Amino acid sequence: MKIGTRSRAMTLAMALVAAVTTMVHPAEAATGDGSPSDSNIRYFGRWDTRSTGAYVSEWAGAYVVVGFTGTTVKLRQRRSIDLFTSIDGGPWVSRTNVSGTVDLTPSRLPPGTHTLRVSYRPVAGSYHGDAVFQGVVLDSGARTVVPGVPSRIIEFIGDSITVGQRSSQQALTAYGWLTGEKLGAGHTQIAVGGACLYPAPDGCIGMQDRFLKTGLDAAGPDWNFARYQAGDVVINLGTNDRSHGVSGPQFQSAYTTLLQRIRAKYPQANIYAMETFHRRYVTETTAAVTARNNAGDSKVRFINTEGWITPATDTADGTHPNDAGHRKIAARLAAAIG
Repeated sequence: MKIGTRSRAMTLAMALVAAVTTMVHPAEAATGDGSPSDSNIRYFGRWDTRSTGAYVSEWAGAYVVVGFTGTTVKLRQRRSIDLFTSIDGGPWVSRTNVSGTVDLTPSRLPPGTHTLRVSYRPVAGSYHGDAVFQGVVLDSGARTVVPGVPSRIIEFIGDSITVGQRSSQQALTAYGWLTGEKLGAGHTQIAVGGACLYPAPDGCIGMQDRFLKTGLDAAGPDWNFARYQAGDVVINLGTNDRSHGVSGPQFQSAYTTLLQRIRAKYPQANIYAMETFHRRYVTETTAAVTARNNAGDSKVRFINTEGWITPATDTADGTHPNDAGHRKIAARLAAAIG
């Protein structure tokens, strides 16, 4: 081989090696090892999975379901967080300010197959816990298994009332979570305290737009709606807009836009527009629903909530329902959406 030919051949070979070395191969989901990317684990709600070792959900009401064998289970956490856990359908256990490897079974479980559910306290107000799921640690030789989970998913879109603020366990004692549990459905609360429907100029988060996002940050990634399809979507918005100067026409336009966006993302879903408990923007909400019905969308309904709760006894502060108030709302809402 001539020197020039040999040189060109070596250059080509080095280029091929460099190309192979720098090529990014998509990571395959683990199975059975308890890592966040373990394909046996089931996630409800919107989880940011860009980091394979740490999954994050910023919305209220997201949770994880893990089936596993063995007699113990530990939770991997990054930094301090308040969270709730339930094993084998038992009562939810509150775990405050935990971090690192969190032992959930100081007393061993009976041998067999078990189910763990984990939900994190939502970051809100002055609370800034690290709601990051980094997987589970099991007995030597134990593995995760696919848990039994509902196929129906209900999504609740709202503000602090839907978050469950001022109730005893926040998202877990909020009407959305309770309604989903009553109906035997998977559920999630796409909600944050202080949210408006319309993106007000003073900075109030507008759920008209945030509905499309993975998390709270407007500059964050859009949500991939192929991850799951909600069968039902319940909206409870409008409590905060008035105090942020949102006019009736602005609110109605934003509600119509949100309904259109929900329909585009969930073509088969039933969509329910709840009347706010303070009866704000009722005319505008019903007009937005009517507009969708007139456009041929018969699966959008207005839900009249008058008389569901009594503010003096069923709220903590005249606005946010207490535990009893949320239970009353859940009973009426579960009956309404079936």
